[in-house]
Amino acid sequence: MSRGRFITLEGIEGAGKSTAMTLIQDCLEKAGKTVVRTREPGGTALGESVRQLLLQPSDAPMSPKTEALLMFAARAEHLDKVIEPALQRGNWVLCDRFTDASYAYQGAGRQLGTAAIAALEQWVQGALRPDLTILLDLPPRQGLERAAGRGGPADRFESENAVFFQRIRQAYLDRVHAEPARYRCIDAGQPLEAVRSDLHNTMQDWLQQQAGGTP
Repeated sequence: MSRGRFITLEGIEGAGKSTAMTLIQDCLEKAGKTVVRTREPGGTALGESVRQLLLQPSDAPMSPKTEALLMFAARAEHLDKVIEPALQRGNWVLCDRFTDASYAYQGAGRQLGTAAIAALEQWVQGALRPDLTILLDLPPRQGLERAAGRGGPADRFESENAVFFQRIRQAYLDRVHAEPARYRCIDAGQPLEAVRSDLHNTMQDWLQQQAGGTP
């Protein structure tokens, strides 16, 4: 049985990842793929517990290093228990955020830099990288307005200011520029139907490439 493919979806708060995940899953399943849908941080019992620690607002700020290490601890469990077994079964894994988010949020947002994240990436993942990463790009102010419009209290990340999210957005765009073969960038500031259309066309083109054996 051939190994499955690993697809990740990235974007700041309010970019519309939940809607996009459903559309991408639908495209893959219509193409005959068995899809394992998951998220980070999360995806396992331990990962979901870590997620609560990371998102819960607190009067005592968390060290950026602690935040990064918690992310990668959850990721190590996720890879071992969910992602790698699914890929070995020939399933296609669709993940809401992965290590690109650590480069963006902890590396740039928390200003830890890329070297520390790269060292953790290599230790936890080895050679494993996503086959495709879709970035839903959105100006931070627009994303934060959307997130606030969902109602409910803001989580620890949503409570950050626009400058924090601007660093994150730029880090994502820099990664797209540095590795264009893996990334596809979608303008998430468009009307919903235009975003849906771009996502659908992106997935169809990429699936066609995979079927033809082109990178």
